[in-house]
Amino acid sequence: MTDKRWTSIPAALGAAMAASLIVPVLAGTAIAGPLEDAVAAYDLGDYATASILYLPLAEQGSASAQYSLGLMYAMGQGVPQAYAAAMNWYRKAADQGNASAQNNLGVMYAEGQGVPKDHVEAAKWYRKAAEQGNALARNNLGFMYANGQGVPQDYAEATKWFGLAAEQGDANAQYNLGFFNASGRGMPQNDAEAVKWFRKAAEQGDASAQYNLGFMYASGRGAAKDTAEAVKWFRKAADQGNAAAQYNLGVMYGTGQGVPQDQTEAMKWNRKAADQGSAEAQFSVGFMYASGRGVRRDDVEAVKWFRKAADQGDASAQVSLGFMFANGRGVAREPVEAAKWYRKAADQGDAAAQYNLGVVYDTGQGVPQDLVQAHTWYNIAAARFRQSETENREQAIKSRDVAAAKMTPAQIAEAQKLASEWKPR
Repeated sequence: MTDKRWTSIPAALGAAMAASLIVPVLAGTAIAGPLEDAVAAYDLGDYATASILYLPLAEQGSASAQYSLGLMYAMGQGVPQAYAAAMNWYRKAADQGNASAQNNLGVMYAEGQGVPKDHVEAAKWYRKAAEQGNALARNNLGFMYANGQGVPQDYAEATKWFGLAAEQGDANAQYNLGFFNASGRGMPQNDAEAVKWFRKAAEQGDASAQYNLGFMYASGRGAAKDTAEAVKWFRKAADQGNAAAQYNLGVMYGTGQGVPQDQTEAMKWNRKAADQGSAEAQFSVGFMYASGRGVRRDDVEAVKWFRKAADQGDASAQVSLGFMFANGRGVAREPVEAAKWYRKAADQGDAAAQYNLGVVYDTGQGVPQDLVQAHTWYNIAAARFRQSETENREQAIKSRDVAAAKMTPAQIAEAQKLASEWKPR
């Protein structure tokens, strides 16, 4: 059974929170005689012998053996992987009330393994196991309620089941309960509770919880802001390969938060996240190559990484790629390409790209000269630059007014109308 990821919410450092499902584990059922021999063989990694010993016991009706044989077929341990066979043995055990088999049968239906995907059946079997107190099934049933899969979406019900599993020590449920508290789903937002549950899961080694606990410390949510603690938890998650944590650890090194500033370390962690496909990290790697931070300046490499992030829709990378084409850095100077990338970022609401697009239309570089469009984009940029970006906003206003001096009243009115109607795409 594979780990399963759920919805995400934006986080201030540019990463995301996510929730997860479980991987089934072998039941801890009381054993004796031949069943004990089968379990001993399994524990020694002698799966072929274990499968041979389990088979007659399963055929004689031992629910524990049926469950274990089902697990071995599902995992391909000692027998060829065969989901249909796994389903057969899980069902036999589940029909006898074996909670672990009921849970795993639910997983098979949820994943469409050995049967057509059927969330209603998955929820049914999760519920049977959950009502027997199976923590994994309780988490999974909460997941179904959270997503409206096989049951009506109901955050309160999801919270109930996550809570029951979390109290039993299930790390995935603890993570999910932390996520719900942090995002205010099924309950009022409670960052202190989120920190509590993220910590419990993080201390069990859950990488996503470790990342989110780091985020809470970095942003001062639910706990006093503590960048050193943030770095500690980001590092734990990053060492497990969590891309969001790797990127944020790079941010901490790059800005000297919680650690001495070290651009070489920043590049190292950004690169790890970028290699996993993080658009934010890819942009950061491109920026570091373009500016020579933590690495020798290399505009060709910068363009490569900007393009990777830009192709994923990262607006900062799109405007940066436009800049590289506009100035012939790392690529041949191509005003048409520059205008294309500025437009993509401008359409998303990037103020710098909007200003640059105004310049493009004002000067006719890569597009036909169009003062109405230039005035429009200068105006939009002026409205979207942050309060702290006073110089940029004033430059946009100045450029707009210079363009307006060359326009008719009708053209100015048209540009103002276009600017007032603009919305991010």
